[in-house]
Amino acid sequence: MREGAPDRIQRDEDRIVTLLSHWLARHVGDEELLRGLEAIGAAGLETGQAEAVGELTAELRSGGRSGSLEMAVRETLEALALGM
Repeated sequence: MREGAPDRIQRDEDRIVTLLSHWLARHVGDEELLRGLEAIGAAGLETGQAEAVGELTAELRSGGRSGSLEMAVRETLEALALGM
């Protein structure tokens, strides 16, 4: 990249995938995942992607169990990857 060029702007999907990957690797906790999802939002996502992020956010807010939360994270990753 040439000097002075702007940093690559990440799409919301990419930012969420990175955040979810960090959660799966235990680099961030549940609260940080929730804050990150709320900060990124779902406005720029496809309908199915936004629904998956919304369901995951709801699961995090309800204090979901680890197993169900991990399944919701993986389902959200799938929706983002497939562009549903």
